[in-house]
Amino acid sequence: MTGIILTQYSGRIVGPIARLIGYIMNSLYMFLNDVFGIQNIALCIVLFTIIIYILMTPLTYKQQKFSRLQQEMQPEINKIREKYKDKKDQASMQKMNEETQMVYEKYGVSTMGSCLQLLINFPIFIAMYQVVRNVPAYVSSVKAVYTPLVDKIINVDGFQKIMEAVLKDSGTAGIKLDFDSAVTTSNSIIDVLYAMPSHGWDVLRDNFGGLTDIISSTEATVSHLNNLFGINIANSPVNLISSGWNEKDFILIIGALLVPLISDLTQVLNIKLMSNNSAVGENDAMAKQMKTMNTMMPLFSLVMVFSVPVGAGIYWIAGSVIRSIQQVALNRHMKNMDLEAIIEKNKEKAKKKKEKQGIRENQIANAARINTRKTEYVSSSEKEEKLQKAAEYAKNAKKGSLLEKANMVKEFNERNSK
Repeated sequence: MTGIILTQYSGRIVGPIARLIGYIMNSLYMFLNDVFGIQNIALCIVLFTIIIYILMTPLTYKQQKFSRLQQEMQPEINKIREKYKDKKDQASMQKMNEETQMVYEKYGVSTMGSCLQLLINFPIFIAMYQVVRNVPAYVSSVKAVYTPLVDKIINVDGFQKIMEAVLKDSGTAGIKLDFDSAVTTSNSIIDVLYAMPSHGWDVLRDNFGGLTDIISSTEATVSHLNNLFGINIANSPVNLISSGWNEKDFILIIGALLVPLISDLTQVLNIKLMSNNSAVGENDAMAKQMKTMNTMMPLFSLVMVFSVPVGAGIYWIAGSVIRSIQQVALNRHMKNMDLEAIIEKNKEKAKKKKEKQGIRENQIANAARINTRKTEYVSSSEKEEKLQKAAEYAKNAKKGSLLEKANMVKEFNERNSK
């Protein structure tokens, strides 16, 4: 982390999503605080995850139905691939794609049906990462916890040099203090306080002896709202393991290791449950791709969660658990689903769609014929007659008229051309 992280992420796609997540998180934080007296960001992340996946339930259902339907249409897809397997020219490949698309349309499924949820979920995860690594920038209620202490620090004479010493002695990596303006000064100090390891608060008390009480009360509030079973969710497991090793805190090391391990296990569970709806055959190319992806995803989760803030890992784990619960319910529902009725219904929809497309094509053809009739053919005799009438009209032009002048120009050009 470098620079002033309190500044919100400005990406065109992830930036607005992160701000929306921050707004929802702040609302959840205020709800938990006002109703239950609970101030905890980790719980807000879990609640946010539940809300997101409830809203995505229709999409999840559609994706699972896609998988089951793909099982039914896979033999037809395989026949088309077998038909064109030795034909690599462009025309044959295009024909194969057209026939494959017709099968998808017949069964009423989209070629994007299996990856749409991932395309939606991945930007949300990246935005959640931005929010968790930078909670005070997005959750105004959390920023308000730091503000009274920061105001006191700024009123201390020579606070700039003192804060630079705190930054160095606390081992807060990657944060840059900026005293250019009142806003950047306040933000950069909050950056330091938010990213500071637990022993950094002792360093802060040693350097600001007159602010001991407010430092201790802020530390208590911050440690509570960022705490999950003794782990600061603002730090990554890698940093927590390093801090635990330096402080000989083996419980912290075990807790930090559990986050990526649980993430990996929940991913494996989720994939195992989803495999019941797998639309593959052992020799199918898509089957091999899915098998590779199912192997790599848990490993990706394991490695990634090590390096991101624990809060982002909580979102990842909570999402896997909720998906697993959804999958159990969907698997039971899919077993009792009348696929034949669904397929017939989708075929009827595809037929009507084709009929509508045929009507539109006929309308376009009719419009073309109408336009053609409007530009009717003129025979040579009719053309000659119209030219003679025009010539007679030109001869009888009135003196001084524009037509007379045009005739004079015409006669001049004819004389010069001879």
